[in-house]
Amino acid sequence: MNTLQKVRFVGKPLVFLLCLLPAAFVVGDAFGVSGQLSANPVEDILDRFGNWAIRLIMITLAVTPVRQITGWNWLTRFRRMLGLFTFFYALLHFLTWLLLDRGLAVDPAFQWAAIVEDLTERPFITIGFAALLLLTAMAVTSTNGMRRRMRRAWDRLHYSAYAVGVLGVWHYWWQVKKDTSDAWIYAVIIALLLGYRAWKKIRH
Repeated sequence: MNTLQKVRFVGKPLVFLLCLLPAAFVVGDAFGVSGQLSANPVEDILDRFGNWAIRLIMITLAVTPVRQITGWNWLTRFRRMLGLFTFFYALLHFLTWLLLDRGLAVDPAFQWAAIVEDLTERPFITIGFAALLLLTAMAVTSTNGMRRRMRRAWDRLHYSAYAVGVLGVWHYWWQVKKDTSDAWIYAVIIALLLGYRAWKKIRH
């Protein structure tokens, strides 16, 4: 079995299952199977989905630098899957906020005006929603057919993954109330990834 076959038949299924595990644990904890949620379950679910969205965008953005440094070209085979899982967790984060935190699932007659007000007048929510919109655009255009049709526009759109990383860290930082250690870690990682890209561009 050559490298590409190992990636296709072993690596991709394994990465797929690993990326699903955080969501599976949230569901398991909600039903008391794999553990327990915190005293504030909605906030716990929000935080866990949001954190995994940020972690996965960092991992996705790290694929190219690691490939260029190590010469492991097969890593690019995982980039689309990682990007789609980033969108998946960001969407779950948003839906948890919309349906559970804002109460839309409990009261379908909930005033949409209040949600729109949150999206437009609370900066950290506005930033997070902007990141979700960019992720949605990239997810919708992630197929090979869309890449062929869009050509250079596809590249320009998908370079906005770096903007998603910045917006995600910004969104996280603004909502942290006490312990900012994780926010600092995310900020340093995105700074290193952007710095590497800038260095490569200047070098060439």
